[in-house]
Amino acid sequence: QVQLVESGGGLVQAGGSLRLACAASASIFDINAMGWYRQAPGKQRELVAVITRRATINYADSVKGRFAISRDSAKNTMYLQMNSLKPEDTDVYYCNMQRWTGEYWGQGTQVTVSS
Repeated sequence: QVQLVESGGGLVQAGGSLRLACAASASIFDINAMGWYRQAPGKQRELVAVITRRATINYADSVKGRFAISRDSAKNTMYLQMNSLKPEDTDVYYCNMQRWTGEYWGQGTQVTVSS
């Protein structure tokens, strides 16, 4: 069983920045994909950004040019740098890992952007 622990969420004014981190209890070197999702109350969870085994990166159109996903395999940690934040980015952000042992989710971290 792999545990994912997110950190870095909080309250920020519009135009500000936050950096989320997702620390994994297992190696992320051999993952199939790892990414960030977000979900607002009453809405479906949506993909924000994903990085694959071959380092292919994809972003949701709504965050392109503002968010950047990265990973540090030595630290078993994935990051999401969020710049130029907007009120509509307010959500709970979840870390996801797809590995040969299964699919795993973190507990989520709240990001709130005030106008």
